[in-house]
Amino acid sequence: MPIERVLLVDDEEDMLEGLQRILTQELEQVEVVTASRARQALRLVRQVPVDLALLDIRMPEIDGLELLEALRKEDPWLTAIMMTAYGSIEVAVAAMKLGAYDFITKPFEKESLLRVVRKGLERNRLIRENRHLRLRVGEDNGFEGLVGQSLPMRRLYERIQAIAHTDYTVLIRGESGTGKELVARAIHALSKRGNRPLISISCPAVPENLLESEFFGHKRGAFTGADRDHTGLFEEAHGGSLFLDEIGDIPVSIQTKLLRALQEQEIKPLGSAKAHRVDVRILASTNQNIEEKIQDRTFREDLYYRLNVVTIKTPALQERSEDMPLLVNHFSRMACSELGLSPKRFTAEALEELRRRPWPGNVRELQNLVRRVVMFSPHSVIRSLELRALEGTGNAADPLVHLSGEESHNQIELYGQAKERIVSRFTHDYVTDLLAQTGGNVTRAAELSGLGRASLQKIMRRLGVKSEGFRKEE
Repeated sequence: MPIERVLLVDDEEDMLEGLQRILTQELEQVEVVTASRARQALRLVRQVPVDLALLDIRMPEIDGLELLEALRKEDPWLTAIMMTAYGSIEVAVAAMKLGAYDFITKPFEKESLLRVVRKGLERNRLIRENRHLRLRVGEDNGFEGLVGQSLPMRRLYERIQAIAHTDYTVLIRGESGTGKELVARAIHALSKRGNRPLISISCPAVPENLLESEFFGHKRGAFTGADRDHTGLFEEAHGGSLFLDEIGDIPVSIQTKLLRALQEQEIKPLGSAKAHRVDVRILASTNQNIEEKIQDRTFREDLYYRLNVVTIKTPALQERSEDMPLLVNHFSRMACSELGLSPKRFTAEALEELRRRPWPGNVRELQNLVRRVVMFSPHSVIRSLELRALEGTGNAADPLVHLSGEESHNQIELYGQAKERIVSRFTHDYVTDLLAQTGGNVTRAAELSGLGRASLQKIMRRLGVKSEGFRKEE
């Protein structure tokens, strides 16, 4: 069993020493830390995880009830037991309302004290295990990394399961950053084709003159530069699924040929004299209003109906804000693992601040923010003030705030340094988001940004950003 940490808080030094000695001698695998002041206890909880806290109610400066409230803000799942020589029903009720688990009156009988502490530690283990299991729901349930237990997400899981067992074409609709590709992967993984390949293509990332060859392949000599046969994505996905990401951006010139392939279930590579059949399930996604594109004649109505056999919608982050703690913890663990850092957690206030934001970029925007904050935060517990300072979205003074030591304080940065830092952060975020959207296609990224390809590559070299890290695995 891992070591469990008990925090004792009492302004009487003799009481602290006596309790520490009893608990250390009688309880195995327990580490006891002490604090004689409330502020000292708060600093300890911010530095190290605590499994159980025993708090004296009568203390100078900040009393035990105020301390309990502050500790619960730092760690909402903390198990706390209140200690007092002035036991009364009123004080006990007040402590329970603030989240205390139990209440014990001085002077203590040794066995009573040990019994209450053991029960408190057992409760802590159950709560932490339950929370750990809840955090894992959505990771190991076959839904390919989709995380969340809100009503919109539960409905999404149900729809995925119902659709997966069919062979129908699926159109996945939703805002950018809501996990449309994860939904496609989940549908494929749960289907009878799950042991066959899932091939993905980002339609806007491939130049129009190459898209037909990418879809259907070509024969050697089909066009200038075609010095060998090329297998198209339809053929690569034979027996499996083909995911057409952002199908709304496909050029009209290719739509007719794609429609024919879907209708006939056969393809003809460029330069080939004959067509051959393929067995492919089509999964497509879009964040655009296809109905408007049909009215504008930039999207074929018959192709839309061929793709829209079954529709599934991914909820925006604002529609599932109650999933914020699960998502933030999930992304924090991922980032810490990727960066080789010790686990970091966000306080309840920091999570609430994130929950209130609009998130136009949805889950992808949240993941990028968590990555940045985890990377630059020197602390294991991330609070609201530090979140705003690191992320640079607080009030006008926030970009000038620097954090040092255990406490944060305002320190004005030189104008030139502040400008350089903020511009550098903007450039890095802009380039990485650009490459993420284009799947690492530098040519397409340069076109979208209005930069020359050489200029974009120069910026990438300066930032140490490589396109390979953004290419989607197939």
